[in-house]
Amino acid sequence: MVIKKSIELEGRTLSIETGKMAKQADGAVVVRYGDTMVLVTAVAAEESDVERDFFPLSVEYREKTFSAGKIPGGFIKREGRPSEKEILSARLIDRPIRPLFGDDFSAETQVIANVLSMDKENDADVLAGLGSSAALVISDIPFNGPIATVRVARIADNFVVNPTISQLEEADLELVVAGSEASIMMVEGEAQEVSEETLLAAISYAHQAIRKLIDLQKEILAEIEVVKREVTPKTYAEGLEEKVIELGEAGVAAAVRIQEKGERRKALKAVKAEVIEKLSEEYPDSDRAIGTILHDVEKEKVRAMIVNENLRLDGRGLTDIRPISCETTLLPRAHGSALFTRGQTQALGVVTLGSKSDEQIIDALEGESKKNYMLHYNFPPFCTGEAKPIRGVSRREIGHGNLAERALKPVLPDNGSFPYTIRIVSEVLESNGSSSMATVCAGSMSLMDAGVPTKSPVAGIAMGLIKEGDSIAVLSDILGDEDHLGDMDFKVAGTAEGITAVQMDIKIDGISEEIMAKALEQAKAGRAHIMGKMNEAISQPRTEISDWAPRILEIKIPVEKIGAIIGPGGKTIRSIIETSGPDVDINIDDEGKILISSPNVEGAKKALGIIEGMVEEPKMGVAYKGTVKRVKDFGCFVEFMPGKEGMVHISELEIGRTNKVSDVVKEGDTIDVMVKSIGNDGKIALSRKAFLLKQQKEEKPE
Repeated sequence: MVIKKSIELEGRTLSIETGKMAKQADGAVVVRYGDTMVLVTAVAAEESDVERDFFPLSVEYREKTFSAGKIPGGFIKREGRPSEKEILSARLIDRPIRPLFGDDFSAETQVIANVLSMDKENDADVLAGLGSSAALVISDIPFNGPIATVRVARIADNFVVNPTISQLEEADLELVVAGSEASIMMVEGEAQEVSEETLLAAISYAHQAIRKLIDLQKEILAEIEVVKREVTPKTYAEGLEEKVIELGEAGVAAAVRIQEKGERRKALKAVKAEVIEKLSEEYPDSDRAIGTILHDVEKEKVRAMIVNENLRLDGRGLTDIRPISCETTLLPRAHGSALFTRGQTQALGVVTLGSKSDEQIIDALEGESKKNYMLHYNFPPFCTGEAKPIRGVSRREIGHGNLAERALKPVLPDNGSFPYTIRIVSEVLESNGSSSMATVCAGSMSLMDAGVPTKSPVAGIAMGLIKEGDSIAVLSDILGDEDHLGDMDFKVAGTAEGITAVQMDIKIDGISEEIMAKALEQAKAGRAHIMGKMNEAISQPRTEISDWAPRILEIKIPVEKIGAIIGPGGKTIRSIIETSGPDVDINIDDEGKILISSPNVEGAKKALGIIEGMVEEPKMGVAYKGTVKRVKDFGCFVEFMPGKEGMVHISELEIGRTNKVSDVVKEGDTIDVMVKSIGNDGKIALSRKAFLLKQQKEEKPE
């Protein structure tokens, strides 16, 4: 049975349809908005591993190029590995749905979103988020939904839900918000230094649309008989849980009060090893179960300590920030570098400045574009004291890097005012909580160290939450264990003027706007403290860029002269580069703006001089040095400017009479000439005689 429900949203029809496609999946829907369509399927394995201590959920978001009427580029004409956009979109789907599966459900579960049609105006990522909830709620998979996902933007001081791609170009705030009927589950986005009040208003506006989309899913559910599969509760061998608690509770309670992370982990491992040894005969092969029980005890003790005593794992109060140290100009050959250390989290930010040819080309469904600013985040295993194989960039690295990239983007120079391509690399050297926000701080300082004229410094902080019944504790600058054992990870980055990026993930059924408001206010104070420490190291961009950075010179030429600079098949521009030096790079845009870059400033200046000469217009009465190109009986043709020739008549070669042109000049000679006349047809008459007379007059004593 095909069921289709639709509503009007921002003047466009949004529909959810099920029963037509992918009917063997446990749940499948097609979400359509405008001419953008996404097929989302949900499937879970029939068998669960009751011993598994994690939930094996995988989410895939794939953009099919046929959806936009395109064939993939390159030699292999089919879609390959997911792009950054696809990975980021999959994370937007994963994060709000993951907490809504019961603790006892551990069957392999997969959600796949396939973009089937793309109208280049309505982005498919939020539609896939909506479709994931719809596919799960109509399936037999135990899922505590429905939820919905929308994008909200502020355009000309008005909020717009699910704005078009072209509308987003005018927005000063863009958020992706996911939530249930009662509360918010996830927030992700960027802004142009907006206030906390504006951010909350945008989230509230998005929540109104979320409720409408949840009602739409309920309309579909009303016409489908859904029976959720039974989930076998996790159980332990009789008496095991009680004995583990009896033997290990005191040790865990003491261990969680050890403030140093490494020592605390050792103490917890020792408690676990001791309990396993004592119970090995009575409960053989129960190591995993014992570990799970002790982890639950640890979680309970840590949360109680925070809520009841306002005491955190490292001894701080709820609003305290860990010790911070900052340093710049660490790497002598890098164009800019900064080391930011906060507690046991440390990020090395490194800036490299490049030319226009270093821009990243992005081939997306909505069209090809170029990117002249990028931030790459690396999280090697040694930063957490582990030894693991390195197998390419992880989804986590892409997600954290994207968040930090967006946090810094609003303070970069306006497009065109700084002609460099900017790449920031964050090397996370230590991690114990919020390395992405440390990346923001290190990135901001390294930009200033590189001499990039940023508008202001940017700092970031991660907020946490412990909610036990009516007791609530909001934590500033959370540790890794506080993130793991807590209920919220709320990252906020911004300047002294306002917020530039946010990312919030919830591990419970959602949080209220009141809690978000408290977290944002606490984050604002924390950011101010962190920024003060950063400013002690560097508070303004350097006035000069690094000696090792390329020098870029700029010139604007008339559009009609672009062809002359490029030459047939690029012959002329190649000749300019060969003449100026192998490291010279020349880029020309369609409006005649030319950027000349080179590590050697003399080479760049030489190329600039050649181009200036090629586009310079000849002036009457001005002397030029030229090369004789052709000799005729009536005179000779002289190239006196790059690409510019004029004729010297036989009567204009000498002060006296000239009987034969070849008596005075031959091909290849360099002679001085003056412009005598420029005809309406562009023909230029030159005179060597006029130059000689002028020279003679200047040399004659008064």
